[in-house]
Parts: sequence; C-alpha cells; structure tokens
Amino acid sequence: MPDERLAAFRQILETAAGPDDILVSRFIAGQTAVGLAQQLLEIIRAWRTEAPGMTGAGLALALATARASPRPRPPQVVVSGPMSASVPARLTSGVAVEVIRSATTSLLIASFAAHGARDVVREVARAVDRGVQVDLLLEESTQATAAFAALPRGVRIWHRAEAVGVLHAKLIVADRHTALLGSANLTDRALSDNIELGVVLRDPHVVEPLIEHFHWLLTPENNVMRRA
Repeated sequence: MPDERLAAFRQILETAAGPDDILVSRFIAGQTAVGLAQQLLEIIRAWRTEAPGMTGAGLALALATARASPRPRPPQVVVSGPMSASVPARLTSGVAVEVIRSATTSLLIASFAAHGARDVVREVARAVDRGVQVDLLLEESTQATAAFAALPRGVRIWHRAEAVGVLHAKLIVADRHTALLGSANLTDRALSDNIELGVVLRDPHVVEPLIEHFHWLLTPENNVMRRA
C-alpha cells in the first residue's frame, strides 16, 4: 500500500469507533487505485473477525508498528549470458563479488567446478585479509581446488567424504544474511558467458537454515565432507 494512502487511512482510523464506522466505509469506497479498496476491505474484515472490540486508534497503531518493522529485501534474479528486458536482473559475475565483499565474519562457497574466476578469487583473498573465516566446498574430481591455490593460509577446503555422488551445489553465503545460489560454477564462462540463472536471498530467516544445513554437512561426525 502506498505510504500516503496508508497515512490517510490511519488518520481515518484514529476517530473510528469500530470496523463498521461510516467514515471508514466512505474512505474505502473513495479509493480508485487498482486493488487498493480490496486490500483495505481485507483489513476491515480481519478487524471485524479477529478483534471487533479494538478501537480504530488501536488498529492505526498496529498498522504503524507493522510498517515501521524492518522488512526483508525480496529475492533478486541474477543471470549469465545474454540479458533481456523481460526480467530485472544483474550479471552473476558482479553479484558474486558483491556477496563475497559483504562478508564480515564468515564466507561459505560451494562449486562443482572452478577455473579462472580471478575477480572471485581476489575478493576471497581480501575477505581472508580482513579476518573472514572462509570455507570452500569443492568437487575433487574436477580439480577445482587449483583455482584457489594462491589464497592465503587459513582457508578451509572440503571435499566429499564418500565416493558415491558428487558435490554439485553452487552457493556463496556471506555471514548469515546473504546467499547467492544458482546454476553457475565458479568459472569464467559460467559467471559471464554461459546461459545461467540464479537468485540472491537477503532474508536471514531463509539464509540461516541454509547455512545450518551446510554446517551440518561439514560436521566430521556426519562423515559427509572431509578437509582437503
């Protein structure tokens, strides 16, 4: 709901005795923006059903509180290869560097293959220099470790502990707040030229369970991943 319409609605609510107040009905009937009247009717319906004894001033305060609460940023589409105007998107190469750069305490990166990707390797090295703990989960059969050979000491590299299956995930997680996941490996072609698709998640409520899953995979007792 637009901020100015919400402010006007809250002003009406301040003097409303209840959900059936005539001023509220008139305000809703006067809305011409597509879908806005229906949104307001849903609020009134919930008010009438869930808290009919609450005053309009109480509902206005509840709406103001909800509006002031931090809201997670929506997922962002990222692509490699040709870009169209159909979907707002950013290139994988730039977003990967941005996510790595945002890490302040921890960085978890998983990739099936790795080759070149100098900008990514450079940003990982800078993250190590500023004290970020880096975990690289790489597929051993693709010799992906070689791409990160120049990284400073302290980077933890992990491979699959068992011969069954491969590590095929592609993931970059900064701290517990931002995750880039998609189809692109950490190769020059995948980050820029191939047709790849991914998404950036910036909602900690979504990112935290994801990182907890990978921490479980790295726990030695679970015998899923091993240090290289």
